[in-house]
Amino acid sequence: MNPAAPAAGTVLCRLDEIEQARGFRFRTDEAVFYGMVLREGEAVRGFIDSCPHTGQPLSLFGDRYFTRDGRFLLCSGHGAMFEPKDGACIAGPCVGRALRPWPVAVSDGAVVVA
Repeated sequence: MNPAAPAAGTVLCRLDEIEQARGFRFRTDEAVFYGMVLREGEAVRGFIDSCPHTGQPLSLFGDRYFTRDGRFLLCSGHGAMFEPKDGACIAGPCVGRALRPWPVAVSDGAVVVA
């Protein structure tokens, strides 16, 4: 387990602060945890922000996680595309692999680590 991963119950932000997706970074000593939260209406889904091919965060440009048409998550490093519903890679060098889930939930209008 990554020692920089935030504990269950950690408030990440207000739900209304996420339009489509938002990345989060946490550091403890030398360890860094990258996570992303996707919003669909009042529901959220989280993934560890690490491409299964290279290990780098998907978005190198702020919170730009989606393809231009908004259908798929996109690794800005090499163009792999992922299904937002389950993180499955559907195109690129890591087809058949998937993003790892990060448990998040909405509680009283806030996005929290579950």
